[in-house]
Amino acid sequence: MIEPLRRTVRVACSPEHAFATWTARASAWWPTEHTMSGERGLEIVFEPRVGRRIFERTADGREFEWGEITAWEPPARLGYRWSIATTPEDATDVEIRFHRDGESATRVEIEHRGWDRLGARGPSWRDVNQGGWDGTLPAFQRACPATIG
Repeated sequence: MIEPLRRTVRVACSPEHAFATWTARASAWWPTEHTMSGERGLEIVFEPRVGRRIFERTADGREFEWGEITAWEPPARLGYRWSIATTPEDATDVEIRFHRDGESATRVEIEHRGWDRLGARGPSWRDVNQGGWDGTLPAFQRACPATIG
């Protein structure tokens, strides 16, 4: 079994705000180098319901699928099948939990698993995604307090 990727970050906002920043404001902070099109000015959409899509939409209207929502429990939990740069059959699973951490902070725990379904590509794809999380999470941390209000 290939070990899941686990990351924990602390953000300077409430769980409600952190969840909304991740899902409704991703376009404002998600690094362009971690998108399908690599274009600036795109919209990242988390459709707010289990079974709905995650995708990016470019300024000219093209859409690139990222995955499917598997858990939508604001402000505590978000889950999705992550198929960015792969097929839906090879999708991995992401679970994000948002825990209040004191009066004005949130601990965000991320588990990214399901690498075994990729077969021989699993270990290398896990490594690629490790770099993706390492590049994406600092932008999320910076965005949380900046988008309050």
